[in-house]
Amino acid sequence: MSGAHSKRFTFFWRDQSPFSQWHRSAFEVDGARYVCAEQYMMAGKARLFGDTEVLAKILASESPKTHKALGRKVRHFDAAKWEQAREQIVYEGNRAKFTQNPALLEALLATAGTELVEASPMDRIWGVGLSEEDPRIQNPATWRGLNLLGKVLTKLREDLLAERAP
Repeated sequence: MSGAHSKRFTFFWRDQSPFSQWHRSAFEVDGARYVCAEQYMMAGKARLFGDTEVLAKILASESPKTHKALGRKVRHFDAAKWEQAREQIVYEGNRAKFTQNPALLEALLATAGTELVEASPMDRIWGVGLSEEDPRIQNPATWRGLNLLGKVLTKLREDLLAERAP
């Protein structure tokens, strides 16, 4: 259920992985129901910029592809404001996703001791811009992306483990 492990890293990509933003995993936050973390992220983006019209469309859709497309249509978008808020929004959504889905939580906790890495060859912001098969993925110095999702999930896992400690 979890991603592929190396000694230092847990690689993941695509919606079959429980660590993917697109992985189907129902959860609820403040009375709103979400079908995946991507929906939460894009709803958070719409809320951040006060776009209630796009927000309603995001909440009405069950398709992560549609959520992503709608997120790109958010009005009054400000890149600097988004860069400041995006990781916290993704953290909050994933915290709800993993804490409300016990099997997913166990998969996340099972990655302890590794850094989570989104092995998306196309995503240089949330992923590392490399596929799992690319040998450069074993060395963070050769990553072509920021791995923001991996960093958020690694921090979330550490926070959840600390909360469980006696």
